[in-house]
Amino acid sequence: MNTAHQIKRGVSFYSYQEEYFLRKMSLEDCVREAAAIGAFGVEIIPEQSITGYPNPGEDFYRQWNGWMEKYGTTTVATDLFIDTKRYPGRTMTTEEAAESVRRDLDIAKRLGARHVRAIINTPPEVMEACASYAEALDLKLLLEVHAPFHYEHPWILRHLEVMHRLQSPALGFMPDMGTFVERFPRVMSERALRDGARPHLVELAVETYNNHGDVHGLMDTFNYMGANPVELGVARIATFMTAQDPRSMLEHMPYIHHIQAKFYEMTDEGVEYSIPYEKIIPVLIEGGYDGYLSSEYEGNRHIQDIYEVDSVDQVRRQHLMFERLLGEDRTIDVAAAAAAGGSNV
Repeated sequence: MNTAHQIKRGVSFYSYQEEYFLRKMSLEDCVREAAAIGAFGVEIIPEQSITGYPNPGEDFYRQWNGWMEKYGTTTVATDLFIDTKRYPGRTMTTEEAAESVRRDLDIAKRLGARHVRAIINTPPEVMEACASYAEALDLKLLLEVHAPFHYEHPWILRHLEVMHRLQSPALGFMPDMGTFVERFPRVMSERALRDGARPHLVELAVETYNNHGDVHGLMDTFNYMGANPVELGVARIATFMTAQDPRSMLEHMPYIHHIQAKFYEMTDEGVEYSIPYEKIIPVLIEGGYDGYLSSEYEGNRHIQDIYEVDSVDQVRRQHLMFERLLGEDRTIDVAAAAAAGGSNV
């Protein structure tokens, strides 16, 4: 595999949400841990992680900048949400939504970020209304491409029309690698079994998905078979996930500036169980991608009923995989990093 590239490694602090919520990790711990594994590009969700959001105060920004300098990290991206149903009985107007986005763009600028993730439900009209504002701040406002959406989906095509028409350097994509799920995540199917799903229905959903069968008929099929709510949830998951070809990114690479490297389970063998990074990373290299792979661990919610979640270990494993696939010479010694204070977990 060609390993000549400029791809860099980072972490979305969404990955550490379990430990952060339980106060096992502080925000500084998240920064420290990312640096310890060589993931120097950090991605933060202000609404989730910043006390006092959207107005944390000058002391917070000074502290944040101090951490970036102390640990040698860079704020690469922030994630914004947009609650279009905030007001009872009506949807936000375009201008109200745009004002919400501009507020988050201001926060991103103060944090030193380069990219801002616009959640998938952000209307194209809002992206258009905010493009010039993002340009003025020298930020890129990037639409999340998240399952079950893909580059041929009508919603994404509407956004592409805006991007092509405006030709604004501020607009682009932030693909979520959860659009390339080749195998039904076993952390999800095993959780369903523990929650009361019958094995034959779980097996049907998993086999249908893995064999690229008619997942859209599963909900009706499960209804006819007297499925319980947990089983219907498994069928719903199968319709929500997608197994797109990673090469679908190549046509749109000029608009792709940041990657959310979704993963559900890093195995003892050093691979992601469901998402074929061994196919994804060569595509990114071929396309000349030079941004960050930002870890986004989402397996926590599916195992927390039976195991103590160790997001730190899972993220470390993913970065060992990244090092191998990216052809990096240096190998992280996880035990040494922990001994050196990489995390307090």
